[in-house]
Amino acid sequence: MTASINAFIVEGTHLKAHVESDQGATLTLVGEFTDAEPTVDSGGVLEKNPALVSNLWSYAKTWYEAHSISQDDALAIQDKDEQKAALKELAKAKKVAQARAESYAKVAQWIADVADDVSPYQPKNGWCSSCYTKTDHLKSNRPAGQLPVYVCQGCGSPTLPCVAAKCENMAVRERGAVQIPQYCSEHRHEISGFEKANQNFGKLEEYEEFLKFEKKDFNKGAKLVGVGVVGVAAAAPLALLAAPAIGGAIGSLGMFGGLSGAAATSHGLALLGGGTLAAGGLGMAGGTMVVTGVGAAVGGTLGATVANAYVSEDKSFRIELLRSGSGVPVVVANGFLTQSDDERWGGWKALVDSKYADSPVYRVRWGSKELKDLGIMGAGLMGKPAGVGAFKGAAAVANKAGAKLLGRTLGPALIAADLAKNPWHVAKTRADKTGVILGDLLARTDEESYVLIGHSLGARVMAVAAEALGTKPGGPRLQDVHLLGAAIGAKGQWEGLVAGVDGAVYGYHSQNDAVLKHVYTVVQGGQKAAGYSGFSPESTKLINVDVSDVVKSHSDYQGNVTLS
Repeated sequence: MTASINAFIVEGTHLKAHVESDQGATLTLVGEFTDAEPTVDSGGVLEKNPALVSNLWSYAKTWYEAHSISQDDALAIQDKDEQKAALKELAKAKKVAQARAESYAKVAQWIADVADDVSPYQPKNGWCSSCYTKTDHLKSNRPAGQLPVYVCQGCGSPTLPCVAAKCENMAVRERGAVQIPQYCSEHRHEISGFEKANQNFGKLEEYEEFLKFEKKDFNKGAKLVGVGVVGVAAAAPLALLAAPAIGGAIGSLGMFGGLSGAAATSHGLALLGGGTLAAGGLGMAGGTMVVTGVGAAVGGTLGATVANAYVSEDKSFRIELLRSGSGVPVVVANGFLTQSDDERWGGWKALVDSKYADSPVYRVRWGSKELKDLGIMGAGLMGKPAGVGAFKGAAAVANKAGAKLLGRTLGPALIAADLAKNPWHVAKTRADKTGVILGDLLARTDEESYVLIGHSLGARVMAVAAEALGTKPGGPRLQDVHLLGAAIGAKGQWEGLVAGVDGAVYGYHSQNDAVLKHVYTVVQGGQKAAGYSGFSPESTKLINVDVSDVVKSHSDYQGNVTLS
C-alpha cells in the first residue's frame, strides 16, 4: 500500500485534507480556513488521534496559505525598485508557506503510518515527552525490520522508551531510523521534572528550586528541541493537541493587534513556523501565544517547559528579593538606558517606598546582553540621522511588502524574521519571553496578588506577564500594574492585559521622551509607543497618566514620577 497525503480547495475557503497510511487506513477532514477545528468527513481509527487531526488540519491551512499568495498587487506598483522588493517578499512568503506545509504533511503522514495498527497487549505506562501526561503507550505493528514505535494514548504522538537506565518515561519517537539514543524530556533537560511541572511552590524566591533539574542531562551534545514547524508538530504538545486553534487564540490577545478569524488563525500558524521556541520564536508573538494558547498552560506543564527553555537561554535571568515585608508583593523590572542599573535596586527604591513602603519587593534581572546591545544601538540612532534613515528604510520596505501585500496572513511573521537580527527586535523578543517566564512563575506561587512595575522594555515584560497571568484560572490576581515609558504599541485590544487586574493598569507617558518618539517609531515602522502617546483605547482599568511635565527624557521616569 502506498501512503499519501493531499489538500484541496473545495470552494472559496472551504478546505479538504486527506491522508492514507502505508497500511491503508484513511482520514479526511473538511472545514473553512477560519475554522479552529475541522470536521471529520470520513475516518476510522485515525480520527481518534488528536496529533494526527491537528497536524493534518495545520497542513491544510498552511497549504492554503501557499496557494493564496498572488503577485497581482505587487505587479501593480509603479516604482520599479518597490515592485522588485515586493515581488522578492512575496516569493519569500510563498517559499516559507510551502516549507511549513510540507513539514506538517510529513509529520501527519508519519503519525498516520504508525497509528492505524497498534497492539492492545502489554502497553507501556509512563510520562509522555510530548503531552507531559502519564498514560499508556501502545506498540505499533510496524513491518518487519523497522525500529519499534509506540503511540501515546493521550495525545497520539509517536513515542519510544527512554534509553536512560531505569527510566520508565517515554521519549518522542522521530521519523525514520533512530540514529542517536532517544531520551525523555527529563533526561533532555526540557523539563525540570514531570511530576512537579504541574505543581505550585510557595513564595516567589523559591522559583530556583522549582526550575532545578531532577535528572541528569544525557543530551548535552544535542540542541534543544526546536519549536519550528517540524519541532512543534513532532514534539510540542501545543501543536499535537491544538495547533489549528492557536491562531484563533491570538485574536483575544490585544498586543498581537487584535487579529481574528482567518487572519488570526493563519497568523498563529505563521508565527509557530517562524522560529524555534528555544531560540525565542517571535518573542511575545510566539512565547505568550504558546503559553496562553491552551488556556491553563500557565502554571502547568507546558508553561514549565517554556520557562526552562527560556531560562537556560538567558543566563542573566534571575529574581532577587530586595526586601521582605507584610504588604502586597511588588515586582519591578528595568529596561534599557536606565540609570543605576548596576545598583541593587535599579533606581526603584524611592518610587516604590512612596506607595508600597511595607511590601516585599522583587527585582527581575533579564536580558543583560540584549539590553546592552540595544543601548548602544539606541544611542547611535539618536546621534546619527543616517542610522535612523537606514532603519526607517528597512521598516518601510518590510511594511510595504509584508503588511500591504501579504496583509495579516504572513506579513507579520516575515517582518519579524527579516528584522530578527536587529538589536531592537532581539531585545523586544527577550522582553516578551521574560514576561512569559515571569507570568508562569507568578502563577505557581501561593500569593493572592501582586503589583507589577516596569520601565521601557521592563514595562513590556510586565505587560506580557500580566496578560499571561490573566489566562490562569484561580491564579494570583494583580492589585495594580504600573507601566512607565512602555515600549509597547499604543493601539491595541487590551482586554487580555487587564483581565487579571483588580485595580488598574497605569500607563505613564511623556511627549518629551525622545527615545520612544524617534527610535521606537523608526524600528516599529511608524508605530507610536504607549509610553509616548498613551494607550488607546483607554478604559476604566487602563488609565493613561501624562507625566510630560516632569519627564524630559527616557531615563527620567523613576526619579520624577509619583505612582497613581
